[in-house]
Amino acid sequence: MEEQTVVASLAALAQPLRLKVFRALVVAGPRGLTPGAMSEGAGVPPATLSFHLKELMASGLVTQQRDGRFLIYRADFERMNGLLAYLTENCCQGRGHTVACRPAC
Repeated sequence: MEEQTVVASLAALAQPLRLKVFRALVVAGPRGLTPGAMSEGAGVPPATLSFHLKELMASGLVTQQRDGRFLIYRADFERMNGLLAYLTENCCQGRGHTVACRPAC
């Protein structure tokens, strides 16, 4: 993953509502969520949610699909996993993120 992509992803998540929405989409898994469900769950107006969903989509962390007259939003797990791999690739002296990182004693 390129550094610019990582920065864009982290910037998108560096806002409390966007982080909350992204986490809700991760929990929802492949079935995703409609804007109505997210708006209700987050307790924010639809227009506010729409602004933040656009930011998450621009970062590539969230995808959108039309299902009839509904929009379904999903976390992009491949992008999320790529971000996590990038952040932890040098963990534990390069042994990767399969081992819990601990600071050197």
